Amino acid sequence: MALGNEQSSDGSHTKRIVDIDPSLRQMRFGASEAGKRHPQVGNQLDPLIMWAEAREDEAVDPFGAISSYQELFGKSSEIRHITMATATVDEVVLAEGECWWGGAVADGQRMPFGPAVHRRNLATSAGFLTNDQDGANQSAPLLVSNRGRYIWSEDAFTFEFVDSTLRVTGGNPVVGTGRPPTLAGAFRMASRAHFPPSGATPAAAMFASPQYNTWIEMPYVPTQQGVLDYVRGLLDSGFPPGVVIIDDNWSPAYGTWRFDLSRFPYPTSMIQTLHSWGCHVMLWIVPFVSPDTHQFRILHKRDLLVRDADSSTAIRHWWNGYSAVLDISNPVAGARLCEDLDRLVSEHGVDGFKFDAGDLRDFRSGDRNAAMAEPTEQCEAWARIAARYRFNELRACWKMGGQPLAQRLHDKPPLWGASGLASLIPESIAQGLIGHPFVCPDMVGGGDVNYCSADRPVDQELFVRYAQCAALFPMMQFSMAPARVLDAKHLHAVQAAVRLRQQLATEILDLVHEAAASGEPILRPLAYHFSGYEHVHDQFLLGERILVAPVLSQGASTRSVELPPGSWIGVDGRSLTGPNQVELPVDLESIPWFRRDEQGLRDTL
Repeated sequence: MALGNEQSSDGSHTKRIVDIDPSLRQMRFGASEAGKRHPQVGNQLDPLIMWAEAREDEAVDPFGAISSYQELFGKSSEIRHITMATATVDEVVLAEGECWWGGAVADGQRMPFGPAVHRRNLATSAGFLTNDQDGANQSAPLLVSNRGRYIWSEDAFTFEFVDSTLRVTGGNPVVGTGRPPTLAGAFRMASRAHFPPSGATPAAAMFASPQYNTWIEMPYVPTQQGVLDYVRGLLDSGFPPGVVIIDDNWSPAYGTWRFDLSRFPYPTSMIQTLHSWGCHVMLWIVPFVSPDTHQFRILHKRDLLVRDADSSTAIRHWWNGYSAVLDISNPVAGARLCEDLDRLVSEHGVDGFKFDAGDLRDFRSGDRNAAMAEPTEQCEAWARIAARYRFNELRACWKMGGQPLAQRLHDKPPLWGASGLASLIPESIAQGLIGHPFVCPDMVGGGDVNYCSADRPVDQELFVRYAQCAALFPMMQFSMAPARVLDAKHLHAVQAAVRLRQQLATEILDLVHEAAASGEPILRPLAYHFSGYEHVHDQFLLGERILVAPVLSQGASTRSVELPPGSWIGVDGRSLTGPNQVELPVDLESIPWFRRDEQGLRDTL
């Protein structure tokens, strides 16, 4: 970066000439006596500092373009307490109509943020605001705005929306602005500058067909024969081969990552059989270690477990009881875990792993660990281990945007409305807008095992609508065997949804590869491409060309669809023109979706 000073002709200020890395395009400058020339700005400099977007080798006078920025955001819009050398920020006054996304996926249904009061401490919490032990998913120190602005920090911060102001405390946040000044522009700029795409994807098989997880069918008691029977039943009922995930309790203890031979006597043979059926195999793991086991004693002796502030080995409560926690920040502990996992790959043919837990709530700020890591850093370290394997899945993650990681939503109850089905789209949108394009909703029908019992019959209509919503997500995952829980009519509707997905599989895979190169979400809010649709929560764009409006209401006979500008071709071949709101008749098998007319796309972009 080349720097130099150039004094103005009247000597009233000095501008700094900056040869800016084009991948960052963030203004950093020095100035003297700025208030004399611009008393309306004084010491509260406009966000234009970051917005001016210098070209390569171009000297930029930030004051000369202030009027342009204020035309865009309004004269009342300002960012206070900017430290010029680092462009830090602690308060942003919202422009009229400005909306923000980001932070924690658990807040997806509260997004976009704006006039309503909202507060989140990203350092300690990634779960629901009302109950941090529930709803925990991905989070990142990123906020993006539909007016092209973004806030990013390498460290966690607390943010609060109150009185049409965004306040940020902690971390070292910087503000930047994309071009064009839209949600897409903000995200693209933030991605390029702070979490550039890796160019790699998770394994293509994770997108090419549905995944099948044993969790609801065999909670805590998976067996070799049970897994084979489960998968064989799926294939025999017309479902395509896909990735099989053997969930909790396939091993003798947590942290002892080898097959429990009492339930999996011939694991290599089982995996070979599944492979011969066209299925890959993943195993569930967590960073917990069961106390009073041989593995615990070894790890404790080698100081590879997290310790409490008083230096005693930490025993943490989680959903399966109480366990010690592997110190993921310790390279030796990480290497030992990877040795165990690699042995499963080499000896048995396992293809990859579902990395569960690793949540912020599993760690404490005062923990004693090898790197003196904060909870966010431990969570990030867990994800870095997952990235070693092309077949991976995470449910909790800190940062790591742009990496080849499959990110799933938390276990949902089998309910209509905000607690269940209606949460899938807004929370998956939130995943994409913090840098995770490779997203998967929860298991079809809901993965919260607490709601699954013999005396609680499956809501078959909900199961169908869940499958239809998930069918056009980047990934789709089943657990409950559809043929076991559905009658013929509802099973046929689910099979139709899977057939639609398989028909679009090539396009979905194309979008996956595009996302690996660009970092952009695959599943996008309408506002990503169309201003004025910021509060549409029940529809999404699959890339730029496919608009999906799944039926999310119980007993629905019609579906209201917001069509953004352009020509949209429906499943019946009719072309409809937006902007418009249309009311469509629907039945049990209906999945309203539209393909954008290519000529209309060229005319609008």
